[in-house]
Amino acid sequence: MKKLSLFAIIASSLISCSSSQNKSKSENLIETYAQTINAEELKEMLYIYASDEYEGRKTGEPGQKKAIAFIKNVYVENGIPSPISENDYFQEIPESYFHHGIKASENVLAYIEGSEKPDEIVIISAHLDHIGISSDGEINNGADDDGSGTVALLEIAEAFNEAKKAGNGPKRSILFLHVTGEELGLYGSSYYTNVDPIFPLENTVADLNIDMVGRVDAKHEGGENYLYLIGSDRLSTELHDLSEEINKKYFNLNFDYTYNAINDPNRFYYRSDHYNFAKNNIPVIFYFNGTHADYHRPSDTPDKINYEFLETRTRLIFATAWEIANREERIKVD
Repeated sequence: MKKLSLFAIIASSLISCSSSQNKSKSENLIETYAQTINAEELKEMLYIYASDEYEGRKTGEPGQKKAIAFIKNVYVENGIPSPISENDYFQEIPESYFHHGIKASENVLAYIEGSEKPDEIVIISAHLDHIGISSDGEINNGADDDGSGTVALLEIAEAFNEAKKAGNGPKRSILFLHVTGEELGLYGSSYYTNVDPIFPLENTVADLNIDMVGRVDAKHEGGENYLYLIGSDRLSTELHDLSEEINKKYFNLNFDYTYNAINDPNRFYYRSDHYNFAKNNIPVIFYFNGTHADYHRPSDTPDKINYEFLETRTRLIFATAWEIANREERIKVD
């Protein structure tokens, strides 16, 4: 996978600074490293991750084991360490933690240590699993759900790593958390929060959760780029305001809060991994493109992803995480 060279990053920073004298250093850095996230790399990874070889990534099954090996290899190749121990990226979850005959599985963790406030943790999460093979033998590749979130998280990690290598690493630590068992009951995030939080929950500043960000739903078909945001104002007005400010400053996506309504019948706030952090009074944002006709069907394939939209959405989440990780004060809970 290609990345901007250190020379190119420095040159880009200098050009940006010379042409945008009124911008702060942080603004220039956000723009510089966001540019390392690109549609071509997202597509390249997703065509692998959502291929038949991974057999629908059902929790505990061989395809899911291939998926975690792929994720680990990306981190190893980019020199992004694990917070567990050297070369051990897997948080093992025993079979006894699951129900209904689900086999033992793993979360995958990588992190970048903060330069000034390393004990404060910003988590960016996405679930690595999907629903496996249908009874008729068809493979559910889960390109959008949640292959899109998985490759977005990997690209975000690479962008933060490029910054750190150039001496511009985040002030707070970033945990890149790929959780298992989401489709079967939010098992991986539950295990992390309830059984084995690698970092103390009281030190966790926020969780930005990415679950289905590669497609366009019927409501927004033919329109401009958008995202549903869920939960951003449930626990922290400060987080919600920061999120809005980042979007307006750099991207101007259409933020749709339909599913954030307290009485939303879909109850999406309770249905992805951010909820296990919210239950522990940790501010969250759930990024979501809405459902579509291919949801949980074999037809959720990588050729149907809007990679231009995915690129911008991933850059938005990176920029939001950057701001949370580098601001002077940690996000406050209302």
